[in-house]
Amino acid sequence: MDDAARPLGNTGLAVGPFGLGCWPLAGMTREGITRETAEATVAAALECGIRHLDTAYCYGAEGESERAIAAAVGTARAEVFIAGKCGIHWAPGRTQVVDGSPERLRREVGESLERLRTDHLDLLYLHAPDPRVPIEESIGALARLHAEGLTRSIGVSNVGLEQLRRAAGAGPVAAVQLPYNMLQREIEAEIVPWCLSEGVAVIAYWPLMKGLLAGSMDRERTFPASDSRHKYPMFNGAEFQRNLDFVDVIRGEATRLGRPIADVVLAWTAEQPGITSVLFGATAPEQVRVNASALTCTLDDTARAAIRAGIVARGPVAGRRAV
Repeated sequence: MDDAARPLGNTGLAVGPFGLGCWPLAGMTREGITRETAEATVAAALECGIRHLDTAYCYGAEGESERAIAAAVGTARAEVFIAGKCGIHWAPGRTQVVDGSPERLRREVGESLERLRTDHLDLLYLHAPDPRVPIEESIGALARLHAEGLTRSIGVSNVGLEQLRRAAGAGPVAAVQLPYNMLQREIEAEIVPWCLSEGVAVIAYWPLMKGLLAGSMDRERTFPASDSRHKYPMFNGAEFQRNLDFVDVIRGEATRLGRPIADVVLAWTAEQPGITSVLFGATAPEQVRVNASALTCTLDDTARAAIRAGIVARGPVAGRRAV
């Protein structure tokens, strides 16, 4: 695949085809994530040429994800692209709160910069729209932070098309971050075409659908209550089995190409029209190394046709949208 950096909208900035999604490093939805493991995972991404690091104010009750990035990056800040998010925080009892008020957003960005040990972000997203605050007000706050030099660009995440349009009318929105993978392709219908026409970058998360499309799950796999995947229909019952049938289609093409399944999935996702950068998660350095090898994966037309046929055969997928 083409591993060249790609333009981030019309900002003059660029990102690689893959980035490290740092939510798993917070340790809030997976077991056994230590500070040392989190830092080593970020360091492995940098060693593999993954310079796009995606985090958020709420990635960890105490900003564990941001602190891991700071420790791993050290003095090499100029060599990485750090994307942050604001607008979601944790209340006592680990209750998630969406707050898009300008005052709250400014406070969160200030704290994030302290944790990251930097004076600016490269990209700042509104993590999710606050139903109590017009999105124009929230984006206006991000635009002011941009004007002050606290971020080099701004974006939105977890929005629908109408919200995206309104956000873009209120500030220089350069990117939108949304879930996208072989099984969840809803954004292809309207959002991706709009972004292509308006010069807005599309950053995709969940390309491996929380490990489902990585090919390592057996049919007897179950998830404990401490693992958030037990809440998703696609990881349970008949839906899970049908999804693993689809993974077997990808497995066949990966075997033919002599590549790990994750390589094929990530390379396919990154080459889809309108997709600017693809974020993969990892909870250990070895997972990063496996996923980063997708940079050298080239798909042929046979693989593309088999994947498309498998997608059609799989049909509609039961999912759950989450922020």
